Amino acid sequence: MQIRQIMKLTTTLLVAGLLVACGNSEAQQKQAAAKSRSSSSYRLASKHKSAYLQEKKAVSQQAARNEKLTEKIADLQADNQTTKEQISQLKKDLTDLQAKSTAAKQATTDATTTSAQPNSAANKLADLNYQTDQEITVNNNNPVFTADDLNTAKGAWENYTNLDTHNRAVQADALLNQSLMPTSKRTALTWDPTGWHNKKTAHGWLYNRSHLIGFQLAGENNNPKNLITGTQSLNNPGMLHYEMDIAYYLKQSANNFVRYRVTPIYRGDELVARGVQLQAQSIGNNDIHFNAYIFNVEAGYNINYADGTSSAQ
Repeated sequence: MQIRQIMKLTTTLLVAGLLVACGNSEAQQKQAAAKSRSSSSYRLASKHKSAYLQEKKAVSQQAARNEKLTEKIADLQADNQTTKEQISQLKKDLTDLQAKSTAAKQATTDATTTSAQPNSAANKLADLNYQTDQEITVNNNNPVFTADDLNTAKGAWENYTNLDTHNRAVQADALLNQSLMPTSKRTALTWDPTGWHNKKTAHGWLYNRSHLIGFQLAGENNNPKNLITGTQSLNNPGMLHYEMDIAYYLKQSANNFVRYRVTPIYRGDELVARGVQLQAQSIGNNDIHFNAYIFNVEAGYNINYADGTSSAQ
């Protein structure tokens, strides 16, 4: 009886031991499996993390490259804008130079043309020699102006032709009116016109710096384009009495206008004019109306018109 109980107990213990052993083995297997899965997940996570970090680094590097590229594009755009501005300025400079070149060519053409004095009336006057009358009329004393010349639509104006190739004054034109007359006193003249070889005479000086358009009419003073070497008698009383008549007429009304043209007449390349032609026409009437030529001579002196030197007779 006791033996049987002992065997039964022993069997129970063995079975219990086996069950415990089996249970432990199964738990260990589960633990091992869990540990394996955990290790695998860790390795996978590590792998993913490494890939993520590499991708992040690549993105960061690409962003840096993009930033540098953006800066370079901005620099190129700035350079491009600067280049456009420089090109625009160069075009402007070129346009200005072309305009100046055209003006210079035109001035040269004008000077060459006027130097030659192709006007037949001027050439005829240049061929005249002084006889006894210092002043003569031209074209029956009728000035030669076109309808456009007498137009007052633009108001009063004055124009002085450029010096010719010999540096000589060529012509002065104006539509005179009170508005052009000077309001201040005349200053001393300093410009020496061509052929200026002055000398003292018994009556003062041989030459005057003669204005083509008198100072009292337009206020033009020390302008090389408006000054010639003229004898004292050419200047006064020759030109002066015409200027006084015009000045008196202009002062009568602010609505009075006079078209005026003064042309020094040279013979060939001579530096001193042989004489001066004056033409004038009042607008709307003939109160001022003349076309005169005054010889540039002085009693008692021989003038070398080629260079302005002179000798007593």
